[in-house]
Amino acid sequence: MEIEKKFVAQLKELEVELTKEKERMFEKYYKLLLFWNELMNLTGITEKDQVYEKHFLDSLSIVKILNIKKMSETVEKVKKPSEIKEAEKGFRVLDIGTGAGFPGIPLKIVFPEIKMVLLDSLEKRVKFLSEVVKELEIELTSCLHGRAEDFAKKEEYRQGFDLVVSRAVADLSVLSEYALPFVKVGGSFVAYKSSYIKEEVESSENAIEILGGQIKEEITFNLPYTKVRRTLLRIEKVSDTPEKYPRRAGKPVKKPL
Repeated sequence: MEIEKKFVAQLKELEVELTKEKERMFEKYYKLLLFWNELMNLTGITEKDQVYEKHFLDSLSIVKILNIKKMSETVEKVKKPSEIKEAEKGFRVLDIGTGAGFPGIPLKIVFPEIKMVLLDSLEKRVKFLSEVVKELEIELTSCLHGRAEDFAKKEEYRQGFDLVVSRAVADLSVLSEYALPFVKVGGSFVAYKSSYIKEEVESSENAIEILGGQIKEEITFNLPYTKVRRTLLRIEKVSDTPEKYPRRAGKPVKKPL
């Protein structure tokens, strides 16, 4: 089975339908990734079948734990345009430590109605992301260069997102300190983790509680038609994050909560 057809079949298993236009967008994204990867280190995975499986498909596997389309439609119905600021309209999603755009850009391709912010601490990666957004003509998307610890202190971002996602490689307690300050009360943070995270979850429960979160769901599965194991963890924001969090840059990693 050719790679594109397999990808479409895998997404059908996740109950995600791809239009021909969206298929073309993924193909163009892959070509841009290859081209820019020659200029900078974006990913060690470059074989087409591996990129489609371990980046594109994996990014979209979040639908196993969240119905993003339904959630975005619900947000639009609940909110009254006259009651909210322009910047806060729509279903707002933040991808922390997005790197080459995962999972943010695949989510935007499949769910163009969501309002996406891609945040990364490396300026050259943000330049690449901006080029992808331009070339794919993706709307309602911002590419930000900076650290989560700094942006979480800004009024326009703090507790301003319905959903925060991250595939970044970091301990859950550290990721939670980066992510939860951005999540609205009632919203969710979804962390993409490897298959075995029992000890990591147990050691981060105190941090999550301090930050106003509560673990609501954990699911481990194989990506469709692969042997790749993935765990998704959904943390719901149940109360405001204390103002002192996140701590200054470097502190969450050096002294996890």
